[in-house]
Amino acid sequence: MPGIPSFHAIAAMAVTIAMFVGFARGRLSVEIVSLLTIAAIAVGLYFFPLEGTSPTDGLALAFGGFGHYALITICALMIMGRGLVVTGALEPAARFLERLFKINLQLGLLFSLVVTFVLSMGVNNTPVLVLLLPIFVALAQRGALPASKTLIPLNAASLMGGLATTIGTSTNILVVSIAVDLGMPQMGVFHFTPIVVAASLVALPYVWLVMPRMLGDNRVIEAASLRRFETRLRVSEGSPLNGRPLAEIASRLPADIEFHDVPRGLLRPQSRLRMTGTHAAIEEAMRVLRGDAAPSWVIDRIRRKASETREDISVVEMTVTADSRLINRTLPSSGIADLYGVAVIGIHRPDRLLGEKDRFTDAGDLRIVEGDVLLVMGMAEELQAFAGGDSLLTLEGKRELPRRSKSILAAGIMGVSVGAASIGLLPIAISALAGAIAMFLTGCVKFDRVGRALSAQVIVLIAASIALGRLIDDSGAALWLGQVLAHGLQYLSPAMTLAAIMLFVTVLTNFASNATAATVGTPIAFAIASQLGLPAEPLVLAVLFGCNLCYATPIAYQTNMLIMAEGGYAFGDYVKTGVPLVLIMVTALSVGLQVVYGL
Repeated sequence: MPGIPSFHAIAAMAVTIAMFVGFARGRLSVEIVSLLTIAAIAVGLYFFPLEGTSPTDGLALAFGGFGHYALITICALMIMGRGLVVTGALEPAARFLERLFKINLQLGLLFSLVVTFVLSMGVNNTPVLVLLLPIFVALAQRGALPASKTLIPLNAASLMGGLATTIGTSTNILVVSIAVDLGMPQMGVFHFTPIVVAASLVALPYVWLVMPRMLGDNRVIEAASLRRFETRLRVSEGSPLNGRPLAEIASRLPADIEFHDVPRGLLRPQSRLRMTGTHAAIEEAMRVLRGDAAPSWVIDRIRRKASETREDISVVEMTVTADSRLINRTLPSSGIADLYGVAVIGIHRPDRLLGEKDRFTDAGDLRIVEGDVLLVMGMAEELQAFAGGDSLLTLEGKRELPRRSKSILAAGIMGVSVGAASIGLLPIAISALAGAIAMFLTGCVKFDRVGRALSAQVIVLIAASIALGRLIDDSGAALWLGQVLAHGLQYLSPAMTLAAIMLFVTVLTNFASNATAATVGTPIAFAIASQLGLPAEPLVLAVLFGCNLCYATPIAYQTNMLIMAEGGYAFGDYVKTGVPLVLIMVTALSVGLQVVYGL
């Protein structure tokens, strides 16, 4: 019978429970609970150091998470993901999935889950999720399922796929290596794949159909996004509309684009199409139709200047005030492009002004009145000069246009970084950091925009989880829990023994770390097999499976934390969706092991 745990082990378990309760209750923010956890560890170990350590060693343990390679890796992956988004590198993949989601939302999600699972079997699941994360964020912005309903299911699929082979996750490799050192034969890459695939098929309906319904919608619909702007699109020589009727192309455009007074017959260069749509829809229509909503010469000048100065092109919304000189003028007569070098690509007229007489000139141009909202494209300096010079009020709703000239470069950097990690050429931490640096040096991501890629909530949470994991390991709490487990398993059947080992390791991995769970659990499995006269392999596989069932908390695995900010998730979202999945997988995997090994 195991003895009483040490004072430090009891304290480590108490801090773990307190942190879990703090997260689950939700009265304090994730950042506050995380910082309180770090503070408790630091103060406690300073006044009551671990045996054989000094007070300063305790401070190093408490604050070491801020410099840990796992945190650096996740920050680097976030930066690379930002690079793919701002350059538009993922737009082709996003458009393909968008078409699939338009056919059927559930079909699109099922296809995505299966692809994620299969990719994660052969490629480390972390790079797979890194590639998919910005795609599904972009899909949410295009009107598909919100990111909050897709990212946790996708993460679960990547974890299940990573579980299926010995190379799917670094934890699998660690468990297999420890088992070989203890005398077990080497396992092949697909040694236990059939068991995992069968269990995943059992869990798939829950992940596909139930999980999304348990998660809220994190989309924020701003008033600015509901404004509809009127514009005139000019058909260019290279436009797909050149020589064709509009009806042939209309299906490729956003659903909320509406055309008015469409010319009959085939369209020709310099034809002008009057259309209305939202800010994002107009930009998408300009891209698809390769047309301009303002004079081509000013748009070309803006793009040249952006290329020379390496600055972003922005599109902002400005409202016309009573003092503006633009009132009663039209865009052609306003001289905006000549005076300021900006392009007005749309005008929104508030509902209260829609009934005005003399709305259009004889040439069909809209007269500007007080209260109109202009959609203006240009560089930051010129936009500011335009707003100040013509008495305009800048509104929210600013969008920076993707730097598409760097999209291939950003995709190449991500591909090389992910590829190097996937084939084992470099550790994921080194390849991700090198990729993030390359994104900076090539201008795909700008230094002053790093804050948009990183989440303070995730950073503090990772640092706290790393410190807590080390405390559980160094204090002996994990070892003591393992001894208690080993003592109790002698009274259970072989099938229940497998499930108990898997659940124990699952709890450990969700509150400490995969490495701790693998390091502690694998030798315990061998010892239990010897004591109970059971084959070691199924018990070791129970440990390996348990190490990967990290669905129930955001601190359990790095991909859990990677999706937290983009999905807008709270701690409770992981608990309510992850615990049922853990129970389903534990049951299915335990039955699979029992059947395969004849226990």
